[in-house]
Amino acid sequence: MSSDDTRGRILNAAGEVFAERGFRAATIRDICHRAEVNLASVNYYFGDKERLYVEAVRMAHPGGPDGVSVESFPEGATPEQKLRVFIRELLKRLFRAESHAWKMRLLQREILEPTPFCTDLMRTYFRAKFAQLTSILDEVLPPEMPEPRRHMIAFSIVGQCVYFRAASRVIGMVLDESEQRDYHTVDTLTDHVSGLVLAALGLAPPLGQATDDDSQALRGEREPKLAFHKKARDELKTVQE
Repeated sequence: MSSDDTRGRILNAAGEVFAERGFRAATIRDICHRAEVNLASVNYYFGDKERLYVEAVRMAHPGGPDGVSVESFPEGATPEQKLRVFIRELLKRLFRAESHAWKMRLLQREILEPTPFCTDLMRTYFRAKFAQLTSILDEVLPPEMPEPRRHMIAFSIVGQCVYFRAASRVIGMVLDESEQRDYHTVDTLTDHVSGLVLAALGLAPPLGQATDDDSQALRGEREPKLAFHKKARDELKTVQE
């Protein structure tokens, strides 16, 4: 087995264990057992548990090893186009499907239960993304709008995207499976969030102006949707009684 293979196995095993248990609860012994290596291998490649954790977070990080990642826009792109690209790329990262499913879970842990080891990496990434989003908003927001208000708008945009990922299990308890499968995709959520944001900023027509295709689709889905929600209300009433 090559040196790169061994190092990669340790990193993948560490990422899984850290994602499942967090930094404090994870042990080097558990990681070595999962990677099928001896304790000396971790010391040889990473030195200690802290450095191994940092390398696992770097491997999972969407901004790459240096923590920097900003979107690229076509030359001459309008603010509307830039916002749509930004929202789509954020959703793609949130819903990314990869062979190592632990990556998103580990990042979520690091965000919700931050360690002192990756603060600079995470700060660099989030500040770069936030600066890019606010620079797009600066193209359309009134120049006299206070900076705190601009920041709130930016966080509201990010919050919409994050909610659909973070609350996916809750959403699955409320909606039927087909609706979540068909409508909670990167493409449909990009259209939805972009539409809300652009309408709120006055860059698109007001919401509620459904197209003919939208109206026809809604008519075709109306009866099964109503039946599903009636069943949910009946179940809730039974529990309350």
